[in-house]
Amino acid sequence: MAAARPRPRSPDVQIYRPQLTSVLSFTHRITGIWLGLGSILLVVWLAVLAVGGNAAVATDGLLHSWIGVVLLLGWTFALFFHLCNGIRHLAWDLNFGFELRSIYLSGWIVVAASVTLTLTTWAIGLAVVR
Repeated sequence: MAAARPRPRSPDVQIYRPQLTSVLSFTHRITGIWLGLGSILLVVWLAVLAVGGNAAVATDGLLHSWIGVVLLLGWTFALFFHLCNGIRHLAWDLNFGFELRSIYLSGWIVVAASVTLTLTTWAIGLAVVR
């Protein structure tokens, strides 16, 4: 009996060049996780505000620090990206936009809309606060 040859393996993922579709898919999952974590932070912040005292001052200080601002900026982007990409998926569920050109165009629209909505929200928020 001849020696069994090892079964061929699929190419390693590392040899593939990331494409817009795979990057957006990965980003959609990451922003979903980020939204979940941000929602926990939101609940903690509201609970601390309800209690008041030193904990509210400390939490407010954390959210106004550079780390807090980066976290909130990331959460805002995650919110808008997940929303825009979710709308894109709804269009796909309705059988719209499955042509390759449409897939890439809608992907870039999701990225541009997410960045634009995030920057606009922060610009309005900073203008109101000041």
